[in-house]
Amino acid sequence: MSAAGSTVLLVPPGRVERWVENFGRRHGEPALTLDAGVLVGSAPDGAWCRLALPFGGPVGEASVAVTAEAAREAAGRPYGVLLVRRGGYAVALVRDGVLAASKTGQRHVQGRTKAGGWSQQRFARRREQQARVAGEAAAGHAARVLEGLDGPLVLGGDRAMVEEVTDDLGLGTAHPVAGLENVRVDARFLAVPDPRRDVLLAAVADAAAVEVTVHNG
Repeated sequence: MSAAGSTVLLVPPGRVERWVENFGRRHGEPALTLDAGVLVGSAPDGAWCRLALPFGGPVGEASVAVTAEAAREAAGRPYGVLLVRRGGYAVALVRDGVLAASKTGQRHVQGRTKAGGWSQQRFARRREQQARVAGEAAAGHAARVLEGLDGPLVLGGDRAMVEEVTDDLGLGTAHPVAGLENVRVDARFLAVPDPRRDVLLAAVADAAAVEVTVHNG
């Protein structure tokens, strides 16, 4: 079962059962199995789908209903979202499926220049300093908003800038910032535009969605 030519969708937990029903109408009733805790549906026409729970949790039974319920339970537990790009940052803490705390901010980081010589070096140094300031601001607000989080943190945006912020926070190390000792960086990484309030809200929903990989045969 190769992922080549497949499509990845993020389906809200409440729509999982309807999504599988529609898949069955298009391709025939799928045979359901479990593969390392992921629900797999194999249709008679060769199409297949894989339904992975948010935050990497395993499905306990080869059942769409069980998968949907497990996804709803996962989405109801505490989690965080941290988005960082050149144009800004956004961070959110979610508890019981509700936004408990959040912060968004805009920071200008100059784009690359085609100028050469000293001008190029000067722009590069300015850009590096701007990115550093933006990263420090994002890290400071993330430490405040996510303080006390005992659960997963879903990241998104520009990978290099996100990595700088998580390094500043000490995530994934033996010495994280105080209050973030129980934060676990999730494997899911969200592709987002410059973070604004609407982008953050969409990312909060995507973080807790079921990741469906579908191959139509």
